[in-house]
Amino acid sequence: MEEESMAQEFFILDVLLWTSLYLIVTLSLNIEYGYAGIPNFGRALAVLMGAIAAGGIVNRILIAIFGVEGNIIEASGGLKSVVNPMIAQNPLFGLAILALSLVIAALIGAITGALFILPSAKLKQDYLAITLLAISEVIFMVSNYNTAIIGGYYGVSVPDILAWLPGEQRFLAFTVISLFVAILVYFFVERLLTSPYGRLLKAMRENEDVVEAFGKNIMTIRIKTVAIGSAVAATAGALYSFYSVNVIATTFNRVEWTFFPFLMLLLGGMGNNRGVVLGVFSFVLAKLFLTVYKFEIKTLLHLPFEATWLEYILFGIAMLLILYYRPEGILREKPVMTPPVKQALREREKPQS
Repeated sequence: MEEESMAQEFFILDVLLWTSLYLIVTLSLNIEYGYAGIPNFGRALAVLMGAIAAGGIVNRILIAIFGVEGNIIEASGGLKSVVNPMIAQNPLFGLAILALSLVIAALIGAITGALFILPSAKLKQDYLAITLLAISEVIFMVSNYNTAIIGGYYGVSVPDILAWLPGEQRFLAFTVISLFVAILVYFFVERLLTSPYGRLLKAMRENEDVVEAFGKNIMTIRIKTVAIGSAVAATAGALYSFYSVNVIATTFNRVEWTFFPFLMLLLGGMGNNRGVVLGVFSFVLAKLFLTVYKFEIKTLLHLPFEATWLEYILFGIAMLLILYYRPEGILREKPVMTPPVKQALREREKPQS
């Protein structure tokens, strides 16, 4: 009974952790695609930038401070043996490393996003989506095969920011930290998208010509939007790096950090932050359930293929069904009810004299 209870607690924490990480990424995608209509099929690039901030930039800063020698792969391991005991003695040092990494990740993500969207000056919709995906894949391949950035396919170690806690407590503490960051991101995105800027993004999504007719520069809006979205997504990459205590480029692939967030966004409902939360939670719950019980499901259904492919097949079918039968998602997008709109509705509902 005790082992079963522990397994249930671990499953719940796993759901909450992955919900928080995916929520950050999917909210960033909602800014760009749900509101602004920018089909960013290179979302994994921003998440990778967060990992580079943690494993490549912050690591090098600490390596220089503590004078650890060797290439980035060797030095990161030596740094870990130096820094982790210090964090164990002073927990605030670990939290400071995390805060620094999140700030640098957001900055690097914003800069990368602003440069990343420049091809949209000449491209729109499908062509833009394919181009952004191609750019993301090129940078991913460079990071994967060039060991000087973040160790390539070997990876690099990062300090354990919760080194003062044992394993079980560490998992709980990191889940709480991730949820806290995700909640902050949610309120930031909600405030941003219910402002006049959010309504401007919706207008651009519906008709760019009308927005230009009112004197707005579409390219400037796109650069600003993707910079904000990429900054948000990059924080998830940094968080995940500290959760896994290492950075390996192959873990930041397009399936996990681009296609899955798109599925969550479509499932919950575009242009709707509450729908995003519901879509992310539903997806994570289903994904982890399949991960835990996939072999039992394979045996029960006598599937003629390996169980590891089951989740990709089911999620692919789910995306097709959503697009065909309910493209608006679980929660339909609603208009933003600003005070002037509410006043106009009240005036219209008044009985005519």
